[in-house]
Order: sequence, then structure tokens, then C-alpha cells
Amino acid sequence: MAEFRIETERLVLRDWRETDWDEFFRVTNTPAVMRWLGGLLDEAGRTKQRDRVETCRANNGFCFWLVERKEDGAILGFCGLKRADAPGSTVTGEMEVGWRLREDAWGRGYAKEAAIAAIDAGFDRFGAEEIVALTVIDNQASWGLMQRLGMRRREDLDYPDPRFEPPWRDTIVYSLSREEWARRDA
Repeated sequence: MAEFRIETERLVLRDWRETDWDEFFRVTNTPAVMRWLGGLLDEAGRTKQRDRVETCRANNGFCFWLVERKEDGAILGFCGLKRADAPGSTVTGEMEVGWRLREDAWGRGYAKEAAIAAIDAGFDRFGAEEIVALTVIDNQASWGLMQRLGMRRREDLDYPDPRFEPPWRDTIVYSLSREEWARRDA
């Protein structure tokens, strides 16, 4: 299978290499980045995260890809697509867009740039009819980006994730249809 790669103005979204993982976790497994993602990952959690990404890629041809800054090759985090699969989820099997960027990359438009590329790929390359995004109500930065991407809040699809205690348990859902995405440029 050929390496997946998308280039934007400032970023590269690509498949993972063995040498990426240590740096990815070094820059993203921090208290600030993991605040709304269930807390810091121990070694078992990091292994589980890596296995989930690699299994998603093998099963679907897409995953949460590595995000690299073109200017200097720095690993900024990940952004991409997966099939929603949280226990008790109301959107199981739907294509989900997600992102996690290092703290010093926040507020520079990188997450939006990467998410636009991932959503384009979801609709154009991978045939999605709808794409969802998930977060918790207190993660205003994340759902704010979902709104800036043109996604709609879907309170009818919110659900509790039994793997977590508050404040990480209650998942809120945003969605975007192929038609809505196409209309954004019209």
C-alpha cells in the first residue's frame, strides 16, 4: 500500500513511520494537550493509541495521520479520519474527523488547515456521506473549531462514554454532510 500523503499550504498529513511515535508522544502527551482527552497516557495507553491508529489504517485505508509542518519538518500532532467506535456511541461506524496538536501549535490555524484537508479526503477519496466530530462540552476550543468548519451540533446524538468519568464521560457530537461541505464554497 502506497504511503498516504496530503499537502496543504503549510502542512503535510501522512502515514506514520516507526520513528514518528516517540516524538509524537513527547510533544502531545502533556497535561495541556491531554486535558480533555482523558488525561496523560502511560506506556500501556501510548501502546493502545498506536495500535488503534495502525489498525484503523490497515482496516480502512485512513486513520489519524501524522501532521508535520512543511517549514521545518516538526511533528505537530495528528489529524485525520477513523470509524467512530467508542462503547455505547450513537455514531458507531460513522466516519469521524479528529485532531490533536501540540500546545505550541495552538492558535495558528494548523488544526483548521489539517481538518479541512482530512474532511476533503473523507468526502472525495473515501466516499463519506457524513462526517462526525466528537468532544466534551468543556472543550470549547475543539467544538469551536467544529463550528468554524461548518459542522452542526447534534444534541440528539450526544452520549456518555462508559470508559471515562466526568469531565471526559459526556460526549457531544457535531456532524457535517457531503452537501453541506460542498455548499461552503458555493
